Amino acid sequence: MNTLPVIAAVDGSDNSLRALDWAVDAARGRGAPLRVVHVRQHGGWTQPGVPLAPVPDSDDDTVIGEVRRHLDDVADRPVMEYLALEGAPAAVLPELGATAQLLVLGSRGRGGFASLLLGSNGVAASRDADCPVVVVPPPGREVHGEGQDEPGRRVVVGVKVDEPDEPTLSFAFAEAARLGARVQAIAAYTWPVQTVVAPGGLLPPTVDQDAIENETRTLAEGILAPYRERHPGVRADAVAAPGDAAGQLVAASADAALVVVGRHRRRLLAPARLLGSVTQAVLLHAASPIAVVPQTPEPAEE
Repeated sequence: MNTLPVIAAVDGSDNSLRALDWAVDAARGRGAPLRVVHVRQHGGWTQPGVPLAPVPDSDDDTVIGEVRRHLDDVADRPVMEYLALEGAPAAVLPELGATAQLLVLGSRGRGGFASLLLGSNGVAASRDADCPVVVVPPPGREVHGEGQDEPGRRVVVGVKVDEPDEPTLSFAFAEAARLGARVQAIAAYTWPVQTVVAPGGLLPPTVDQDAIENETRTLAEGILAPYRERHPGVRADAVAAPGDAAGQLVAASADAALVVVGRHRRRLLAPARLLGSVTQAVLLHAASPIAVVPQTPEPAEE
């Protein structure tokens, strides 16, 4: 069993309190302690890799006090720990991921602009933390398209049939097992397929859409097979859908328990950590909580 804590980042905003409630349930479901962290931006800029210095009088932290009152009436709470730190949240929060099994925060904190859909702390944590990061959006996000195919709790995950993402799929199935949910695995394919024959000229598709959809679904079913074997109690439905992956995942987020996406793989010519366009779009627009799962480090990265 993973004994590392679930960490909830709080700043006193309504968004962070909603994320805290989600983190309480997550810690309870994992049998893990919950560490509630408030990063006070009072000290100098804290760079990644610099040891984190606790604030001496954390019991006097007003945000921590508000959190304690918020949790007073919560039944069956996990083992709790409260911690106040000083530094720049965008630098400190990703560092916390090295000692956590999950980092949870709201999509935008108290210091952000009201017009922003995702704050800088959420971007930094999702991009740089070593553990999975869950970003809880504010209520009322509207998404368009057909998301809920039938009643029941769902964990939505994208399937790249040409490059399966093992850490992301493993996380999605494990979360579905914990939540008593099914997995809705979406494999997007490009349609219509067009061929350029001359500048400004396009040929109509030479293949049948049903054939592409069936082939995509067959490949997705093959990718899901070992995860179904590992989690026999989890139902997993493979959905082949035309269009871009981000749009399909956002549409499916309506009424979903969780949408799971992967962090962009590091490339030889682009070694920096990146979110990727699909992940960033889902973080910006999905209506449900979003889990961003880091890739397993390559040997050269360790």
